[in-house]
Amino acid sequence: MAIRQYWVIGGEYRDTSFRELTEPPAEAVGPFADYDQALTVWRERSLATLPQAHVRYTIAVNTTA
Repeated sequence: MAIRQYWVIGGEYRDTSFRELTEPPAEAVGPFADYDQALTVWRERSLATLPQAHVRYTIAVNTTA
C-alpha cells in the first residue's frame, strides 16, 4: 500500500519569476498525514507573508511504496 505524505514548501525568492530562492534550501514543513493538515499550514504561512510579493509556498506530495 502506498503512503502519501504532504509537505508545505517555500520561502523567499529573488524575484516574482519564483525560480531562485534568496537562501536555499527551501523551507519545508511536514510531513502531514493528509492534505487538509497541509492546507491549514499552507494558509497560515501564505496569509502571514501576504504583503511580501517575493514569498511563495506550495503543497507537495511524496508517495512511497
